Amino acid sequence: MAERDNRRDRRDRDETPEFADRLVAINRVSKTVKGGKRFGFAALVVVGDQRGRVGFGKGKAKEVPEAIRKATEQAKRQMIRVPLRDGRTLHHDIEGRHGAGRVVMRTAVPGTGIIAGGPMRAVFEMLGIQDVVAKSLGTQNPYNMIRATIDGLKKESSPRQVAQRRGKKVADILKKPEAEAPAEAAAETTEA
Repeated sequence: MAERDNRRDRRDRDETPEFADRLVAINRVSKTVKGGKRFGFAALVVVGDQRGRVGFGKGKAKEVPEAIRKATEQAKRQMIRVPLRDGRTLHHDIEGRHGAGRVVMRTAVPGTGIIAGGPMRAVFEMLGIQDVVAKSLGTQNPYNMIRATIDGLKKESSPRQVAQRRGKKVADILKKPEAEAPAEAAAETTEA
């Protein structure tokens, strides 16, 4: 028995410093029963390792700390990995959708910071993005905003993934075709 508790303590100790979490929303809900009203709480939490992994979860309970704990556990189970450019921004512009929620996320130059609304900002901070410009269109609901953001982040792909999918080298993918065209045109004019 003591050995099992020891293992559990070690696992908890290993998990705790790895992930940071952010409480995005807490909602008090009531149920009317014969004797009056029963109150409960719903919590929305975003968890991430600030190095490219992020997840969100929601939890409901009679007490706030218990709702937050449930949401955090669910968020840790639902984490996704997102490839980041230079560990600070997105590789390309993306759009995410969920229900009426639509979010647009764009890459940004170093020093821009996180320009995004509340729930989206929490996702980017937990993900470890330092420079991004984002806009939520169509919803103010934090649940749908986070789901739309996660949907967009799932579509993010790195040059390595694209090259692997196409069966090419990363250098072939990153090569700029516009730069080659003017050089060829200049060569043709010198020959004539």
